[in-house]
Amino acid sequence: MRNEKHPKGWNEIKTNDSWAIFKIMGEFVNGFEKMSKIGPCVSIFGSARTKEHNKYYQLAVSIAKKISEAGYGVITGGGPGIMEAGNRGANLAGGTSVGLNIDLPFEQHDNPYIDGDKSLDFDYFFVRKVMFVKYSQGFVVMPGGFGTLDELFEAITLIQTHKIGKFPIILVGSDFWSGLFDWIKDTMLSFGNISAEDLDLIKIVDTEEEVVNIIDSFYKGHTLSPNF
Repeated sequence: MRNEKHPKGWNEIKTNDSWAIFKIMGEFVNGFEKMSKIGPCVSIFGSARTKEHNKYYQLAVSIAKKISEAGYGVITGGGPGIMEAGNRGANLAGGTSVGLNIDLPFEQHDNPYIDGDKSLDFDYFFVRKVMFVKYSQGFVVMPGGFGTLDELFEAITLIQTHKIGKFPIILVGSDFWSGLFDWIKDTMLSFGNISAEDLDLIKIVDTEEEVVNIIDSFYKGHTLSPNF
């Protein structure tokens, strides 16, 4: 007797899911193979909607340039806006410029400042996020939307739960981030949902010099290596 609890075609869907494992595996293998050869990098996140004239686009260019001059590569999501600015700054400094592109129905396309041999394409957000977390020695988070917040809070959660080692998480733009940080401190902490020391995982700055100083200071006492 046919199981009426399952809609028609359910078994076919499960079979397709099983075959998807090989595509997922392929993305992981390709990502690990390429990213493991790149060396120490810092990821820059932010909105794909930020235009070139915006002060945060210009600041992201300057930050990426300073990071590259300090000896780190720059990783972005490979698209426009802040991602483009990050790759642009790395390119201006002659540094390593990596783009982890994702296939999206809106707004995502490769920017022209990614090194030709360091542009990776992903279908799966979760595979792409593993690459950011594994191969980044720091997160620089510019103003952005839901995707930016997703990357930010995943990194904080992984560090908080000791699934990865601690690395610098730097929020750039006090006018954008202070309200969120105040809510975390005044609401989440007061409700007992986080610990006071969790607040130390985040730094808020406004200049490129502060970003580089935090990263350099951290790695005076920590080893530069993949995070897991």
